[in-house]
Amino acid sequence: MQIKIIKNSLYLSTGLGIVFGATGLYFWMQSQHNANVTVGKSVDSHKTIEKPAPPIGKLTTPIASKQPIRLVLKRSTRQLYVYKGENLQASYPVAVGKAGLETPIGKFKVIEMLKNPDWTNPKTGNLVPPGENNPLGERWIAFWNVGREYIGFHGTPDRSSVGKAASAGCVRMYNEHVRELYEMVKLGTSVLVEP
Repeated sequence: MQIKIIKNSLYLSTGLGIVFGATGLYFWMQSQHNANVTVGKSVDSHKTIEKPAPPIGKLTTPIASKQPIRLVLKRSTRQLYVYKGENLQASYPVAVGKAGLETPIGKFKVIEMLKNPDWTNPKTGNLVPPGENNPLGERWIAFWNVGREYIGFHGTPDRSSVGKAASAGCVRMYNEHVRELYEMVKLGTSVLVEP
């Protein structure tokens, strides 16, 4: 009888061992499967609850990128220079004011910006709507005013005037150039006009 009890106990403990071992193996395999699924999901959805790893490479944005844009107009050479900090970003040929109506010299700031402006002829009062015949071209960037008179950078349908002293004080630019400039400046951008 004693041998039978020992045999039954042995069968029971062996059976329980197998059941517990199989159950443990099953749960371990499930945890490995779930871990793989979780990793796969986090890779696909780009979500993680851990802190992201630092970038492998160095950031390429220079510190100077936070420096503001500034404009320097040289009347004598009829060139406009666009700087970001001390770095030249672009330069453009321009037309400046003719004798007696020179573009004012000094330090200014952009005070008005318009896309596709209309223009009122100061002599006749006639309004010229936006379009290819508008003397202000496709963009208007004002930097000086006295009362109702403004001076600024603008496009022009008269491409042959760029590079000359031909305007009534404003700074004429090719339309493609003034569109570029318009995207670089904002209200308050510094404008320095030199002789």
